[in-house]
Amino acid sequence: MKDPTAGTRRRGAALEEAILAAAWERLADAGYGGFTYEAIAERAHTSKPVLYRRWSSREELLLATLRHHEGREVAGLPDTGNLRDDVVSLLRRSQARRSEILVLLSANLSAFYRESRLSVAAIREALLGERPEPMAQIVRRAIERGEITGARLTPRIVALPFDLYRHAAFMTLEVPEKGIEEIVDEVFMPLVRHLEEGAAGPPHGLEDQGA
Repeated sequence: MKDPTAGTRRRGAALEEAILAAAWERLADAGYGGFTYEAIAERAHTSKPVLYRRWSSREELLLATLRHHEGREVAGLPDTGNLRDDVVSLLRRSQARRSEILVLLSANLSAFYRESRLSVAAIREALLGERPEPMAQIVRRAIERGEITGARLTPRIVALPFDLYRHAAFMTLEVPEKGIEEIVDEVFMPLVRHLEEGAAGPPHGLEDQGA
């Protein structure tokens, strides 16, 4: 029998990237009912044992696929020229990708809930995972262009917009546009400005939330 991986040997991150990309394409094309190890392995030009070594069940593979698709950056980070609009754009982009996944799952709900043992909470956790690095990059760019100094911005504060968005989305999986803007305009940017002004300490109520 011909080895399906012959001539295309990939290992580590490159192989996993190819598998998860193929898994998303299969999910989009055939729904959860067609989300099989055999079909995904064929599309990724690998073998079923390769998939089983990484994900022991279809549920595990589905969660990994959702995390991978939701976590990918599309066309780089937002670059509007100011911190406020960059953060709003990042949260909007996360919302748009999440909505795409929800539409796909909704179209296949009967097969998904009939065949999958995953809970709604597990799906939420996969879609809402941690995303601190894009926020850190956006803040670094704001510092580089001289918009802020960043001298008093801790990792906790930098991650705050996405943490608040994640908390809001956990209950409904969708945050309205107004909610995204409130996170940025009523919480994050006022806190950044407060720290930039060199005040003695953070606003009342935040003192005990340090790392």
